[in-house]
Amino acid sequence: MKVSLSAILVLMQYNTVLGEVFTALSDMEGLVSTELELVRHLDSYIQEEETRLRRLRGFLEEYESMYQEASEDVTKYLANPVNAYLLVKRLTSDWNQVEGVMTQNSGAAFVKNISQHRSVLRFPSDEDLTGAAVALMRLQDTYMLDTHDLAEGKLLGKKYSRRLTAGDCWELGRQSYNNGDHYHTVLWMAEALNKLEEESNKTATREEILEYLAFSTYKQGNVKEALQLTHELLKIVPFHQRGLSNIRHYEDILLHQQQGAIQFHREMPDGANSTIEPFDTAKLKLTKPSGTAGIPADHWNNYEKLCRGEKLMDPKIEARLRCRYVTNNVPFFLIQPIKMELASLKPRLFIYHNVVTDEEIETAKKLAQPRLQRSTVQNSLTGASEPTKFRIAKAAFLQNNEHEHIFKMTRRVGDITGLDMATAEDLQVCNYGIGGHYEPHYDYARKGEVQKDFGWGNRIATWLYYMSDVEAGGATVFPKINLALWPQKGSAAFWYNLHPNGEGDDLTQHAACPVLSGSKWVSNKWIHERNQEFRRPCACGLTFEKA
Repeated sequence: MKVSLSAILVLMQYNTVLGEVFTALSDMEGLVSTELELVRHLDSYIQEEETRLRRLRGFLEEYESMYQEASEDVTKYLANPVNAYLLVKRLTSDWNQVEGVMTQNSGAAFVKNISQHRSVLRFPSDEDLTGAAVALMRLQDTYMLDTHDLAEGKLLGKKYSRRLTAGDCWELGRQSYNNGDHYHTVLWMAEALNKLEEESNKTATREEILEYLAFSTYKQGNVKEALQLTHELLKIVPFHQRGLSNIRHYEDILLHQQQGAIQFHREMPDGANSTIEPFDTAKLKLTKPSGTAGIPADHWNNYEKLCRGEKLMDPKIEARLRCRYVTNNVPFFLIQPIKMELASLKPRLFIYHNVVTDEEIETAKKLAQPRLQRSTVQNSLTGASEPTKFRIAKAAFLQNNEHEHIFKMTRRVGDITGLDMATAEDLQVCNYGIGGHYEPHYDYARKGEVQKDFGWGNRIATWLYYMSDVEAGGATVFPKINLALWPQKGSAAFWYNLHPNGEGDDLTQHAACPVLSGSKWVSNKWIHERNQEFRRPCACGLTFEKA
């Protein structure tokens, strides 16, 4: 029973208004009963307050524990995508629960004060929580991570973080459901259901989990299992409106399929006598969501395999790849030649090692960090820049005149490639966070596509600096030539996007794999056609081989 002090005062006022009780002893005798009621209400109120404070102390202890763990090494802590997701969850849906408990009484003023300072405290938004959840799903699919292992805090067999609770798993399932992703809803609601049985202090409710799990199981084509789960839901909430409606729908489907829905219903075990067994998704027929529309399935499969580190390149082609020192007749390089690695014959793609210093990297990161914004892509029809789900990163553009190090980084690109930097775009610095990626794409504008008009023609070439090592994931892959380049701090990749005749090279389709663990920093220069007419030799040096 919820009772407030204001309610007690109203009760006292009510008894006073009835009359002057002190003028007759019989009326005074009634006050003893009134006092008993006050004692009961006050005791109930104190118990509720104590319960509320215990809940808040539990929240406090959990937040303190998480903070202590994170503060030991913030970078290392956030390099784990599970930790990053949990941090966002604690400051969104979990904090909403804390606010709900606090606002039951005097905490309302405190919550109001915090809400007024949210912009200063940098609370993540619900959109951030959704993005973090989707990022975990992306990592799970790309790297074929087992749901249970991930929930146990394990990545690729190594324990990185604390276990997820049933409530954490339920939230991942709910986010997937809201995104129309019933495949991952089933996986995570099933994990939540199994974890719930292990918890003494329940972080979710069985009925909440069953409602999502049953419907998503049905949407994945498993009608019998959906019917069984809905029956379990109705044992807990007998008059669950949606459950009752779905039961009829599922039975109609099974009858239509002549699978004996009514018989199946009768064979359901009695809830009082049945034991709760772990829900096994292996028995279900689950269909994983497909990749980006427009990318053939074989190229998408190659993309994910390369991200996982599977070797797909023909050994005969790989045997022809070489490393050597180059000077390009640049005086400085005569003293210290450049280490060049041929990574692909067709298209010709190069990796240059130790071509950017730690000092230059730190300068670029320091200048870019305050300006980092959600990366965009250019709409192929309008040319307008817009955010998209297939590119998750933050980026900032740096001009050559902002710092001597940025100028040197740009000049070095020109010295190594022999191309004119006057028609190259500003240095783009990118940081990939939780599950950050960029699905297979082209850097050049294909026929019919609109690109930002600099008056310099198409993007003839791409130079990509790697400004950090990545603990796991984050490779640059070329699905059509079975090539994966793994980030190595201080190195850079270079390739031509166009054939010598100006036509786009379809084989240069590439992607940035999701970052599984760590933080990935890169910077790139997109170099345009204008001024390169006499600088790009044909069929030799750094050119593509003619088709």
